[in-house]
Amino acid sequence: MSDSTITLYRLQACPFCERVVRKLDDLGIDYRSRFVEARHSRRDVVKRLTGARTVPAIVDEETGVTMTESANIVEYLDETYGDGDGPEPTHVSADAAGDDVQRLESDGDDEEADEQEQEVEAE
Repeated sequence: MSDSTITLYRLQACPFCERVVRKLDDLGIDYRSRFVEARHSRRDVVKRLTGARTVPAIVDEETGVTMTESANIVEYLDETYGDGDGPEPTHVSADAAGDDVQRLESDGDDEEADEQEQEVEAE
């Protein structure tokens, strides 16, 4: 994508916004970043565009899509610009919270997830 048709409205150091940034970067999509006010009550630009003051929010001029919620945005980007079946990460790092332990997602097998978590804690 040579011209950026996507505008991302975001907050500095917002983990949900960073999730969308990673997906945009992984897919090689050019985009414009617009940092918004930290105070929820002052995000009038985002409210005018999406009807809510939450971030992240994207506006895709190419498809006419405007949306919020990082999970929905990541899914939309995968389906629209990726191969449609982009894998979700298998772990979530707790570093942002100051915790050095990685919390592994369970895929239904709790014993295996417990063993994996114990291995990570032992490292």
